[in-house]
Amino acid sequence: MVRRKQKFPHLIGSKWTSTQTTWGWRHFQVVNRRDEGELVFAEMMSSCDDTVRFWINAQQLKNRNLWLPGWIPLSQLKEG
Repeated sequence: MVRRKQKFPHLIGSKWTSTQTTWGWRHFQVVNRRDEGELVFAEMMSSCDDTVRFWINAQQLKNRNLWLPGWIPLSQLKEG
């Protein structure tokens, strides 16, 4: 039996900074994942307001125009 490599193996618990304000916030943590066929979805939760949660296709987290890994200080983000 051949085991397939899991997509996004370290997704849960990872921290991300949105390059744009998202639901009023920029800093998020992945609190859940959902696999649907070939797609992987991440449930994002704001680090400042745990009532702000939403699901995105985890593939979007690879787009550096949208998301940066880790929590980047707002003073270091380029406003665009």
